[in-house]
Amino acid sequence: MANSEHIVSSFDRDLEAIQARIMRMGGLVEEAIAKSARALDTQDIDLARTVRAEDKAIDKLEEQVNEEAARILVLRQPSASDLRTVLSVFRISTNLERIGDYAKNIAKRSEAIMDHPPVEGASSSLRRMARQVELMLKDALDAYIQHDAALAQDVRSRDVEVDQMYSALFREYLTFMLEDPRNITPCMHLHFMAKNIERMGDHVTSISEQVIYLVTGELPDDERPKEDRTPYELGA
Repeated sequence: MANSEHIVSSFDRDLEAIQARIMRMGGLVEEAIAKSARALDTQDIDLARTVRAEDKAIDKLEEQVNEEAARILVLRQPSASDLRTVLSVFRISTNLERIGDYAKNIAKRSEAIMDHPPVEGASSSLRRMARQVELMLKDALDAYIQHDAALAQDVRSRDVEVDQMYSALFREYLTFMLEDPRNITPCMHLHFMAKNIERMGDHVTSISEQVIYLVTGELPDDERPKEDRTPYELGA
């Protein structure tokens, strides 16, 4: 009995350690979203470079999380509910790493766009969109720690707002490009940044779906709400 209790206690510590790394990773990703958007809005090239450099820490944490999760699977042979936790860790860490990559891409394009005249109001709109995704990520991570399926479902439903913001920005940038050909290059960069943020929202939604799976044992069986895509993406 004592040996069994020791094994359970050791397993619990392993899970706590790996979940602590997930939360650390999530915090770094939240910072990356905020910093990349602020770098664009304030034309801060040093901050943009910082975001790109700090992405290595996110990648390293993903590697550590996956290694530890794999070790748990091999050594601990977890029960069904604990197995869900370990599998969710793999998927959440992958989504966090991808969000970090998108933040890095925004920072990279921010550096490029600084060589062009600013498009009035465009960067502040992107920053609002990024803030929406950042708040969604915070709630998704809270839902993960609290095992709150209702909060996770709320995050999932809010992704449609990000899609709506993206569609509005696409039309806004298209108008700017039509009004002045000098806006074409910066607006193309801005469009790809907006698309990166929209994809961030998709990955946050995937995290919330993993929380629902973790709590209930089932992934949502309804279609994720999505705003209509832009004519550009539809190939019109």
